[in-house]
Parts: sequence; structure tokens; C-alpha cells
Amino acid sequence: MSLDSDPDADSTADESLASAVENLVHEPTQIHDGGVDLTVSAIYEVAGPGQLDFGGDELEDADLEPVPTELRAPDDEFGWWDLDGGQYVVQHNEFLGDLDEPLQLQPRNELLARGGSHPTVQVRSHLPLVPLSVADGGIQIKENARVSTLVR
Repeated sequence: MSLDSDPDADSTADESLASAVENLVHEPTQIHDGGVDLTVSAIYEVAGPGQLDFGGDELEDADLEPVPTELRAPDDEFGWWDLDGGQYVVQHNEFLGDLDEPLQLQPRNELLARGGSHPTVQVRSHLPLVPLSVADGGIQIKENARVSTLVR
């Protein structure tokens, strides 16, 4: 930031980024100076192959099976996914509204530090399902955990 810049310009940029995201689970926690954190709504295993061709006439989605969650205590509101090492697919709770420019979706540092990762991708009009890689030791993820960050 230069000495001549408007100190409110950064907050305006943060507000415009946040306004592009719909269905936030808990706005005060998800919106911060570094971007907007996105939460996981579902995790899937790939049960059957998808299909990708040159022209697009033979595109087929992969068969995805939801991974069930388990409650740790009977009075828990949200369950946990107990994932073994391997490949999964993540769906976010949030949606994108109107974007003025493409944004970057990246894994949160907290996910990376615990042996999970997903690719950083540019998003323009919607949040895609993203592949989740889990290290051999596995990972436990609670429903609505913040797994990704949306940045400019």
C-alpha cells in the first residue's frame, strides 16, 4: 500500500469479495483480511470413473458416493468425516454471486498443516467440486469446517 493510497480502499475490496459469496455459514468467522473462508458441506468418494473427450459430446460425470459423517456425542449438532489417506471430492456450502473478476480458490493453511490439500483454481461463475488429497495418516474434518479460502 502506498502512502498516497486511500486507507478505505482495502476494506472496500474486502467487502466486494465478501458480497460475491452467498450462503456463508458464519460471516464474522469466514470474512477476514486474507479473503473469505469457505466451508465443506459434503465429501464424496469417486465410485466410478468419469469420462472426458476432445469435443465434449462424450463428457460423463464420475459416480460420486457421499462419505457419511459420525457424531462424536449424541447431543452433537454436526458430525465428523473420518477420512483415510486417499482421494476425495469436496463440495462447499457457499455459492458465488456476480463476480467482477476471476478469483482464486486455495486450500487453507490449516488444512495443509493437517495432511489435506486441494488444488488452487481460478473461479469465475461458480464453485466447482474440488478434489481433496489426504495423506496416508488420514484426517478428520468436521461438518462446516473452513477448508478453503477465496482470494483476489
